[in-house]
Amino acid sequence: MKDSLGDIPVDVYRKHLHELADWMADYRENIAKQRISPTAKPGAIISALPSTPPETAEPLEQIFADVDRLIVPGVAHWAHPQFMGYFGCTTTGPGVFAEMIAAALNINAMTWRTSPVATELETVVLNWLRQWLGLPDEFGGAVYDTASIGSMHALAVAREEAGVSVRTQGLSGRAELPIFRVYVSDQAHSSIDKAAIALGLGEHNVRKIPSDAEFRMNVAALREAISADLRKEFRPLAVVATVGTTSTASVDPVREIAAVCAEHQMWLHIDAAYGGGLAVVPECNWVTDGFDLADSIVINPHKMLFVPFDFSVLYVREIERLRRVFTLVPEYLRGDAAGAEINYMDYGIQLGRRFRAIKAWMVWRTFGREGLAARIREHLRLAQLFTTWVKQDAHFELSAPTVMGVACFRFKAANDAESDRRNSQLVETINAGGEAYLMQTKLRGRAVMRLGLGNILTTEEHLGRVWKIIRDAI
Repeated sequence: MKDSLGDIPVDVYRKHLHELADWMADYRENIAKQRISPTAKPGAIISALPSTPPETAEPLEQIFADVDRLIVPGVAHWAHPQFMGYFGCTTTGPGVFAEMIAAALNINAMTWRTSPVATELETVVLNWLRQWLGLPDEFGGAVYDTASIGSMHALAVAREEAGVSVRTQGLSGRAELPIFRVYVSDQAHSSIDKAAIALGLGEHNVRKIPSDAEFRMNVAALREAISADLRKEFRPLAVVATVGTTSTASVDPVREIAAVCAEHQMWLHIDAAYGGGLAVVPECNWVTDGFDLADSIVINPHKMLFVPFDFSVLYVREIERLRRVFTLVPEYLRGDAAGAEINYMDYGIQLGRRFRAIKAWMVWRTFGREGLAARIREHLRLAQLFTTWVKQDAHFELSAPTVMGVACFRFKAANDAESDRRNSQLVETINAGGEAYLMQTKLRGRAVMRLGLGNILTTEEHLGRVWKIIRDAI
């Protein structure tokens, strides 16, 4: 190999491709036997790798051996059936197949001409998902990597439609610009703060509205905050309603919030990154109540809809609003951009774009809506089962209503301070053990334990093991 140019020989490629396929299947089959969290200390992996780049070619056999020796021991196995931290960012067989196909094709989904199938397949899967969400035809979408990026794009459109011409004139040196305010609940995701930082709105101008007893935005408090800001001559720009909050999976009262937005001519963005996927379950279509009133909605199929990470969708009412903010065609792209019905490079800051749509296309065809719904239904059942176990154990108490596949609970100690310490300590101890993985969060200032379901491999048996690990740790 070192004496020839070009790629590795096709026979070598084929040999190792078959070996890799077996390796991947073995990993998937035996993942439950893996230790979830690595034992290595920070910096251990760096110290085990050469500090200088390779000067000469190395045999693939050695590189693959180092995957087992160096890479796998440093992995936190998110696909493990007893990994119950964050949200279910699950691996699926068809999703892995799609990633391999996308890597082999290695196309850039920036314009129709450079990637006809990537462009049109994206349009198809966006339409499928739009139908599942029950959104009117006037909503159009674009695929990004994460909801953080989708929400930032949505707020950029809200800012532009406020009539301040930031696209052309920018922010610098403009004393006439108002102070914009963005309103979120105190349970909202930090991505909105980051979007405000990136867009020049300012982290300080993201107003955190108190939540009610069920951790939903308090609409009366929202109205009071807007009124107070108007008295200061601030400009209310947008409200972000969350459908499936990070800590508790609570759902803000979207329809009531929409009425406030309409009254003050504010942009309504819905962060349904997690909860939106529940819409494919017919008896759970309540989750989309008020979606039709939004200006923009973000949803992450890489959470509840079993598409491998990363795959996030932003829908905007009248997608041309998004395009007006971001379309820019330099001369070197003018030929490839001409004449197409849609070029997805026009709908965001990215020019280069991965062929992400093939993942959703393969996963959703493999399971169908009925299969997706059945699996989500099982995760909801497991969450309720775990909630029952917590309620029946005198050592624990439930910390929030179990709305979706998330359960928040708390070990009860002699007092709040001791309970905070013990709950944090329990999560650290459990995660360090390597057999289960949970999160800790804070609700009303108190430390609680959080368990999230969504892995397609997780069964009731796995959940029972995790509950035993929790109880044994107290």
